[in-house]
Amino acid sequence: MHPHGPTRRLTTAQALVAFLARQYTERDGRRQRLISATWGIFGHGNVAGIGQALVEAGGGGSGDGNGGGENGDGGNGAAHRMPYLQGRNEQAMVHAAVGYARQSGRLSAHAVTTSIGPGATNLVTGAALATINRLPVLLLPGDTFATRPADPVLQQLEVPYAGDVSVNDCLRPVSRYFDRITRPEALIPAALQAMRVLADPAETGAVTLALPQDVQAEAYDWPQEFFAERDWHVRRPAPDAHELETAVRAVRSARRPLIVVGGGVRHSAAEETLAAFTAATRIPVASTQAGKGALRHDHPADVGGIGHTGTATADELARTADLVIGVGTRFSDFTTASGTLFADPAVRFLHLNITGFDAHKLAALPLVADARAGLEALTAALAGRGYRVDPAYETEYTGAKEAWEARVETSFATPDPTARPTQAQVLGLLDALVTEDDIIVNAAGSLPGDLHKLWRTRSRDQYHVEYGYSCMGYEIPAAIGVLLADGVRTPRRPVWALVGDGTYLMNPTEIVTAVQENLPLKLLILQNHGYASIGGLSESVGAEGFGTAYRRRDADGGFTGPPLPVDLAANAASLGLRVLRATTVDDLREALSEARDAEAPTCVYVETETPDTVSGPPPAQAWWDVPVAETASRPAAVKAREEYDRQVAARRRHL
Repeated sequence: MHPHGPTRRLTTAQALVAFLARQYTERDGRRQRLISATWGIFGHGNVAGIGQALVEAGGGGSGDGNGGGENGDGGNGAAHRMPYLQGRNEQAMVHAAVGYARQSGRLSAHAVTTSIGPGATNLVTGAALATINRLPVLLLPGDTFATRPADPVLQQLEVPYAGDVSVNDCLRPVSRYFDRITRPEALIPAALQAMRVLADPAETGAVTLALPQDVQAEAYDWPQEFFAERDWHVRRPAPDAHELETAVRAVRSARRPLIVVGGGVRHSAAEETLAAFTAATRIPVASTQAGKGALRHDHPADVGGIGHTGTATADELARTADLVIGVGTRFSDFTTASGTLFADPAVRFLHLNITGFDAHKLAALPLVADARAGLEALTAALAGRGYRVDPAYETEYTGAKEAWEARVETSFATPDPTARPTQAQVLGLLDALVTEDDIIVNAAGSLPGDLHKLWRTRSRDQYHVEYGYSCMGYEIPAAIGVLLADGVRTPRRPVWALVGDGTYLMNPTEIVTAVQENLPLKLLILQNHGYASIGGLSESVGAEGFGTAYRRRDADGGFTGPPLPVDLAANAASLGLRVLRATTVDDLREALSEARDAEAPTCVYVETETPDTVSGPPPAQAWWDVPVAETASRPAAVKAREEYDRQVAARRRHL
């Protein structure tokens, strides 16, 4: 008899898949699968291991989920199947998993399996994105032989000074937990640690279990209890009493407080608690990219995005705030305008965050707690003490909010319906069409800035902009992940992936997956023939737009010739999408409406016009530090350096 009781003989890969199918998270009485599906692209490093195990687990959709005989999954039925999703690019599979995890409130995640070599290294960008954004994803890259029967093997990186290093070690710095399973029995503690990290709201991110290809296929007598259903409670830590009392004193003494909300509010499902806190105190609420939507755009206390891509309303309040209350935010340089935004000499910071690491940033008073639990405690503690901001302050920010809305209307206006639309007008037409059901997915280029300033968010999960890593190529696979998280309800929520031509060319491959799964993705391609965002930044820092336009070479070797004859609409159609081309404002309005109603994956393609100074989006309302050449001979760089020196003089360290 095994010391742990009955056993089941399975390969390491079969045991891992069976284990994953029995892991659950629970929060607030709601229970769901922790790992609900596995993405995969197969090669020699995983096809006979994890690939075969997924077949055993009914992942192909044609099996009965019973695991195939006495060495299989033991007659578990559909509840313990492991669905398989076929990707086309390893990085994109991670992006799809991240989109799924975010839409699932970090309570459910996907696994991603790859072969060794390039399949594994392609995971690195997606892993970094997941970890930076604090979103769970389980990575299962194949690895070289643990027993080293042949050395080197195909795609193996030879490191002369270390025999135990493989390309998978690239994943260590971008993973919240990493382990290499060199023996079958080592899987048991590693798998449990992996689940702990994935389900921990303060620790979560990318988790990597590197799987040598020989160990994947090796059989072992596994304790039956390893495959028992296991619930991982997602806790809501309450604030420390001393920190809470300190926070209450800070709020009560503030004359011009400002709340800055980040993604932690969404992950905690704390939106209603935030609304109750603002109703009691009337403190205005600004949002980071990840926090936008914590309050509806028409909520009286919502003053819009903050920082370099923020609104004038939020940024002016930030400059005069005497207390900045961060809730679930990392305070990146875009939020702080590279240390130049919070200008009041006496400004103090109070950070409510589930991690002590983030709560102590900017020398803040820390309130380490779950966002919902912390806001509830803060609201209750202030309730009997009569705190509310001065009515004049409330009148000030609500008036400024109305003035900003007028600027948004000007940017969205389409006075000539026969003209080619600007990017802001494209957003305006979409804004006029959507309801609170629609979800907007974006990550990179000039769109995040326009969206942060202009978009009118109607629901807590409508605004899905990945700006922790701002990764080109995220949008299409992430939208697929969102659609998968939405389930099979009818009708599905409209999910829009907004991409520029630069982003599209980076990673259009998962269009094929959307077509294969018949997911009603709404892809909106904005063609402006280059990297518009970096082109504008390049001009502002004296680099003169170099290398940012998609044009033919000219006689001098530059890129000022005609636009490249690239037809992205034809490309999208060749991958299986139905494509609607729009050339005018009226065309686009009709195409967007048709795409929104479509039940199959659909693309809207439009070439955008460069905006003029009147109809374009408002410029940046705060600075962002991109160092400019200190010495240069070209006038553009010399002038840009003068402006840089002027701006950087306002930067401060908050101590």
